[in-house]
Amino acid sequence: MRGAIHHLILTVRDPDQAFPFYDAVLSALGYRLERKSWGFEWNLLSPLGVHSIGLAKASADGAHRPHDRFSPGLHHVAWGVDSREEVDRIYEVLQRIGAKVLDAPADYPQYNNGGGYYAVFFADPDGLKLECVYTPRPSDA
Repeated sequence: MRGAIHHLILTVRDPDQAFPFYDAVLSALGYRLERKSWGFEWNLLSPLGVHSIGLAKASADGAHRPHDRFSPGLHHVAWGVDSREEVDRIYEVLQRIGAKVLDAPADYPQYNNGGGYYAVFFADPDGLKLECVYTPRPSDA
Protein backbone atom coordinates (compact mmCIF):
# COMPACT_ATOMS: atom_id res chain seq x y z
CA MET A 1 0.00 0.00 0.00
CA ARG A 2 1.46 3.31 -1.03
CA GLY A 3 2.23 5.54 1.94
CA ALA A 4 2.48 2.78 4.57
CA ILE A 5 5.16 3.41 7.18
CA HIS A 6 8.28 1.45 6.31
CA HIS A 7 10.22 2.06 9.51
CA LEU A 8 10.21 4.15 12.64
CA ILE A 9 13.18 4.76 14.93
CA LEU A 10 12.47 5.92 18.47
CA THR A 11 15.20 7.58 20.51
CA VAL A 12 15.27 6.72 24.21
CA ARG A 13 17.52 7.64 27.12
CA ASP A 14 18.73 4.08 27.66
CA PRO A 15 18.00 1.47 24.97
CA ASP A 16 19.10 -1.38 27.24
CA GLN A 17 16.71 -0.25 29.97
CA ALA A 18 13.83 0.28 27.49
CA PHE A 19 14.49 -3.02 25.71
CA PRO A 20 12.40 -5.33 27.97
CA PHE A 21 9.38 -3.01 27.64
CA TYR A 22 9.56 -2.74 23.85
CA ASP A 23 10.44 -6.40 23.37
CA ALA A 24 7.35 -7.49 25.35
CA VAL A 25 4.98 -5.08 23.57
CA LEU A 26 6.34 -5.53 20.04
CA SER A 27 6.66 -9.32 20.37
CA ALA A 28 3.01 -9.46 21.48
CA LEU A 29 2.13 -7.49 18.33
CA GLY A 30 3.97 -9.99 16.10
CA TYR A 31 7.28 -8.18 15.56
CA ARG A 32 10.54 -10.16 15.59
CA LEU A 33 13.78 -8.85 17.11
CA GLU A 34 16.87 -8.20 15.02
CA ARG A 35 19.83 -6.57 16.78
CA LYS A 36 21.60 -3.67 15.09
CA SER A 37 24.93 -1.99 15.75
CA TRP A 38 23.10 1.27 16.60
CA GLY A 39 20.51 -0.31 18.93
CA PHE A 40 17.57 -2.66 18.51
CA GLU A 41 15.14 -3.26 15.68
CA TRP A 42 11.95 -5.30 15.48
CA ASN A 43 10.49 -6.31 12.12
CA LEU A 44 6.93 -7.16 11.16
CA LEU A 45 6.24 -8.98 7.90
CA SER A 46 3.02 -8.03 6.15
CA PRO A 47 1.59 -8.37 2.64
CA LEU A 48 3.04 -4.86 2.12
CA GLY A 49 6.59 -5.91 3.00
CA VAL A 50 8.71 -5.44 6.13
CA HIS A 51 7.84 -2.76 8.66
CA SER A 52 10.37 -2.04 11.38
CA ILE A 53 10.57 -0.20 14.66
CA GLY A 54 13.97 0.67 16.01
CA LEU A 55 15.28 1.86 19.35
CA ALA A 56 18.35 4.12 19.41
CA LYS A 57 20.08 6.11 22.11
CA ALA A 58 18.97 9.73 22.46
CA SER A 59 21.57 12.46 22.16
CA ALA A 60 23.11 13.69 25.40
CA ASP A 61 20.98 16.83 25.13
CA GLY A 62 17.68 14.96 24.99
CA ALA A 63 18.65 12.13 27.30
CA HIS A 64 18.13 14.19 30.46
CA ARG A 65 14.49 15.17 29.93
CA PRO A 66 11.36 13.01 29.82
CA HIS A 67 9.46 13.04 26.54
CA ASP A 68 7.02 15.93 26.04
CA ARG A 69 4.53 14.93 23.34
CA PHE A 70 3.35 18.53 22.95
CA SER A 71 6.81 19.78 21.95
CA PRO A 72 7.77 19.66 18.27
CA GLY A 73 8.34 16.05 17.36
CA LEU A 74 6.37 12.89 18.01
CA HIS A 75 3.06 13.04 19.92
CA HIS A 76 2.34 9.32 20.14
CA VAL A 77 2.48 6.03 18.24
CA ALA A 78 -0.58 3.80 17.73
CA TRP A 79 -0.57 0.20 16.55
CA GLY A 80 -3.71 -1.19 14.97
CA VAL A 81 -4.87 -4.71 15.77
CA ASP A 82 -7.61 -6.97 14.38
CA SER A 83 -9.92 -7.29 17.41
CA ARG A 84 -10.96 -5.92 20.78
CA GLU A 85 -9.54 -9.12 22.28
CA GLU A 86 -6.09 -8.23 20.94
CA VAL A 87 -6.28 -4.83 22.67
CA ASP A 88 -7.18 -6.66 25.89
CA ARG A 89 -4.27 -9.09 25.37
CA ILE A 90 -1.83 -6.18 25.00
CA TYR A 91 -3.29 -4.69 28.21
CA GLU A 92 -2.52 -7.98 29.98
CA VAL A 93 1.07 -7.83 28.70
CA LEU A 94 1.37 -4.24 29.96
CA GLN A 95 0.12 -5.25 33.40
CA ARG A 96 2.48 -8.24 33.50
CA ILE A 97 5.56 -6.10 32.76
CA GLY A 98 4.50 -3.27 35.09
CA ALA A 99 4.11 -0.70 32.31
CA LYS A 100 2.45 2.63 33.03
CA VAL A 101 -1.09 2.40 31.66
CA LEU A 102 -2.47 5.85 30.91
CA ASP A 103 -6.00 4.70 30.00
CA ALA A 104 -7.25 1.12 30.31
CA PRO A 105 -9.01 -0.55 27.38
CA ALA A 106 -12.28 1.23 26.62
CA ASP A 107 -14.44 2.54 23.82
CA TYR A 108 -13.44 6.02 22.64
CA PRO A 109 -16.27 7.13 20.33
CA GLN A 110 -14.87 10.67 20.16
CA TYR A 111 -11.95 9.32 18.07
CA ASN A 112 -14.01 7.58 15.38
CA ASN A 113 -17.10 9.66 14.60
CA GLY A 114 -19.23 7.94 17.20
CA GLY A 115 -18.25 4.32 17.31
CA GLY A 116 -15.95 1.36 17.12
CA TYR A 117 -12.71 2.86 18.47
CA TYR A 118 -11.45 0.54 21.25
CA ALA A 119 -7.98 1.23 22.63
CA VAL A 120 -5.50 1.09 25.48
CA PHE A 121 -3.07 3.97 26.04
CA PHE A 122 0.26 3.52 27.81
CA ALA A 123 3.74 5.03 28.22
CA ASP A 124 7.22 3.70 27.58
CA PRO A 125 9.98 4.07 30.22
CA ASP A 126 10.80 7.59 28.88
CA GLY A 127 7.16 8.73 28.95
CA LEU A 128 6.46 8.37 25.22
CA LYS A 129 2.72 7.87 24.75
CA LEU A 130 1.80 4.65 22.94
CA GLU A 131 -1.50 3.12 21.95
CA CYS A 132 -2.94 -0.16 20.76
CA VAL A 133 -6.25 0.31 18.90
CA TYR A 134 -8.95 -1.70 17.19
CA THR A 135 -11.35 -0.06 14.76
CA PRO A 136 -13.76 -2.17 12.74
CA ARG A 137 -13.33 -2.18 9.00
CA PRO A 138 -16.28 -0.68 7.13
CA SER A 139 -17.45 -4.19 6.22
CA ASP A 140 -17.30 -5.20 9.94
CA ALA A 141 -19.41 -2.30 11.20
